[in-house]
Amino acid sequence: MLDIHFIREHSDIVKAGAAKKHIEVDIDGLLKLDDERRSLQQKVDDRRSEQNKISDQIPKLEGGEREVKIAESKLLKDKLQEDEKKLKEVLKQWRALMVQVPNIPDMSVPEGKEDSDNKEIRTWGEKKEFSFTPKSHVELMQKLGMVDLERGAKVSGFRGYFLKGDGARLNFALWQFAMNFFNEKDFTPVITPSLVRGESFFGTGYLPQSEEDLYKTQDDSYLAGTSEVAAMGMHANEMLDVKELPKKYFAFSPCFRREAGSHGKDTKGLVRVHEFFKFEQVVLSEASHEKSVEYHEELTKNAEDMMRALKLPYHVVVNCGGDLGLGQVKKYDIEAWVPTEDAYRETHSASYFHDFQTRRLGIRYRDENGDIKFAHSLNNTFMATPRLLVPIIENYQNEDGSITVPEVLIPYMGKDVIT
Repeated sequence: MLDIHFIREHSDIVKAGAAKKHIEVDIDGLLKLDDERRSLQQKVDDRRSEQNKISDQIPKLEGGEREVKIAESKLLKDKLQEDEKKLKEVLKQWRALMVQVPNIPDMSVPEGKEDSDNKEIRTWGEKKEFSFTPKSHVELMQKLGMVDLERGAKVSGFRGYFLKGDGARLNFALWQFAMNFFNEKDFTPVITPSLVRGESFFGTGYLPQSEEDLYKTQDDSYLAGTSEVAAMGMHANEMLDVKELPKKYFAFSPCFRREAGSHGKDTKGLVRVHEFFKFEQVVLSEASHEKSVEYHEELTKNAEDMMRALKLPYHVVVNCGGDLGLGQVKKYDIEAWVPTEDAYRETHSASYFHDFQTRRLGIRYRDENGDIKFAHSLNNTFMATPRLLVPIIENYQNEDGSITVPEVLIPYMGKDVIT
């Protein structure tokens, strides 16, 4: 959420930011509503102050004077209640508009409407040249007894799956590798809840805009599609000390997404499923653009280092304005090479938000001078499974249908080839 004072003073910048993100929001209507909100708030404050004065006077008065003041107080109370009712309704409309205002993208974010407009900024690794026609991860895994999609659909419904045998072992090997990868880094590992109350979704910007993609329970909680939501909610409405910053979390949780709006996309295989598991890097830092940029590059480098350790060809793109979420200032996607698609597919994303999320969540800190500020937040998908199995299996396949285990995963698999 942006500061209303900033929106008022820089409305042209806010409008330009919304246009760059291809998000429609009525900034002029919001400012008009804010004028009404401020006017009503002042009227309520004045009436309340006047009523308090009269209340102080009444005990000191007698007879007719007292009766007049009591009647005056009652009339004032009725008007106050009427104004408070109006203010409550205006505040409801004001808040509804405020949460629709997008964060302003960085100047380095390219123009564009959708992911096809993202700009490649670097590549790593050589795409493997096969002496045979490579098979899809689905065909390979089914023949090797690593996945059961038919029974997965029977038990879980569309996009359901069972990872079996070496499919499950490879998945666990990736998790163990991820944990060991971060043992030497200054991140605190945390397993977060997947069942999360709505406040954290509003705070992180997933509500109200992305509600159709969330699973909602009968108790008005939601299943999270990323551990970022719970990790950020962990410090909601807290006052931190600057000495505590940065807070760096390596968060893990099961994740759930309805994949609304993706009908017909990736209907087969493990790229787009409803239930998956994810390691997320989440950072709370001091309110500094320079620090946000520094940590953004650090989180991206961690994910790239992991891809290089697995020796998976990939490229990094900077997301265009239209491919940014409501709160993101800037975002990188890391996309792994998938041979049978002859294309790069997203495996990671890294974003920073300035104080957009923390202002909504009330995460503040007191700096060295004692001034209170909203922290800055960042996150990065370090590893999502089973999606990451797709480029591993397809890039490491052999002509006989076996799969070579990436060298860094051999200690966790206990074998170097899946046959």
